[in-house]
Amino acid sequence: MNADQRRLRTNVLSASICVHLRLYSPLSASWLPLRSLLLLLLLLTGCASSQPDIRKLTILHTNDLHARFLPDAEGHGGFAYVAAAVREEKAKSEAALVLHGGDFVQGTPVSTIFRGEPVWEVASHLGIDVNTLGNHEFDYGWEQIPKFIQAVEFPTVTANLVNGEGKLLTPSPYVIREVNGIRIAVIGLITGRLDELTRSHFRGPWRALPPAETAERYAMELRDKADLVVGLGHLFNEEDDEILRQAPNVPVLVSGHNHGGQEEVKDYQGRICVKVRAYGRELGRLDLEVDVPNKKVVSYRWQRIPIETSRYQPDPAVAALVDKWEKEVAHVVDVPIGVSKRGFDRASAKALIETVMREATGADLAYMNRGGVRDALPHGEILIRHIWNIEPFGNLIEYGRVRGKDIPEEARQGRQIDSDREYVLATNDFIAQQWREKGWVDLKQEGPLVRDALIEWVRRKKVID
Repeated sequence: MNADQRRLRTNVLSASICVHLRLYSPLSASWLPLRSLLLLLLLLTGCASSQPDIRKLTILHTNDLHARFLPDAEGHGGFAYVAAAVREEKAKSEAALVLHGGDFVQGTPVSTIFRGEPVWEVASHLGIDVNTLGNHEFDYGWEQIPKFIQAVEFPTVTANLVNGEGKLLTPSPYVIREVNGIRIAVIGLITGRLDELTRSHFRGPWRALPPAETAERYAMELRDKADLVVGLGHLFNEEDDEILRQAPNVPVLVSGHNHGGQEEVKDYQGRICVKVRAYGRELGRLDLEVDVPNKKVVSYRWQRIPIETSRYQPDPAVAALVDKWEKEVAHVVDVPIGVSKRGFDRASAKALIETVMREATGADLAYMNRGGVRDALPHGEILIRHIWNIEPFGNLIEYGRVRGKDIPEEARQGRQIDSDREYVLATNDFIAQQWREKGWVDLKQEGPLVRDALIEWVRRKKVID
């Protein structure tokens, strides 16, 4: 017997009792008046309405797709396979809601060359119901974001992204969707450390309010409008934890930004947080049972489903769009430039880029931030595409002379530095700008793009090991 059938049976029983039960009062030695019977009916009906109405909901979720149209070298991900996985898991669900936790763009040549717009076009065919913004949506300037939002049918919501007048960048801070009779409010949230992750001229007038405080404020506003509040975030792990602790009216948080995802559900006093690996390598499936009258999650089960080319047939419509856009860039990036005798993981690729920076500028020291290295370098033939995937940002090398005592700690990397000696220091212009804004060092000279320097270095070497 389902919840609707149980509720109907209880109400019928209550009405039957009120019709057939005769109540006798020993004080008046008479039958109770009709008013008392009506009062009893109301009391019994009230008891019936407080009975649990447990409904099922499946939340399917991805984050940080980063324009990875094609599967990786291990056969994971690819937009056509993400679409297929979403479709298959929805078909196995009683009722489903599909969420994406930010950063559709930045990571491949198609995104860089066409400023992100094709990525959102293709993403509109992935079956997503609600999206929130990630920090990399700002990489082509904030003016691109309204174009992105208008290019898709699903809503993008971010509640804590405002300008100086308090106006939101997205059309709404949240949306309410009814799924299986459950009114679900999805509140979008972006990291409060947006200013650390974006260039000020790309970010423009927009700033991020504290995510936990914002989430709770809107959740309180939604108490009478929704049966379940879901936070949809693009957040650092510690910000996820803050929301779990400080936003008691947000029982479910689906998050992104950390590319490694989570091994298991974070659970704090029954409030939960989930996120999966980046680049479409995984699809999260969160199966919930929701007590609708009491607005409470009574059970959950979470799975991290690998998206593997051996497991799914690619979605034909998405595959056709991917093929269309990849052909637009193939002549530029699918060009061999060398051979690698071994694979380079991201840490090794970082060290390789620092070597290239030193050689390109004559620097004594070079620093590449880990976040600026977006992929590994495979063993075997090296294409220009591989270099674009490692360094998609279009950052310039900046360098200059700096006293040893003024070299930032992160650039020392354990080396012995003579405080009085003058060194030539190189980095990318994103980090150089941060150093200037902090008043640390001001590198005066501008070199080539990091990506171009790396391409030319591989071409010159022909074989790297």
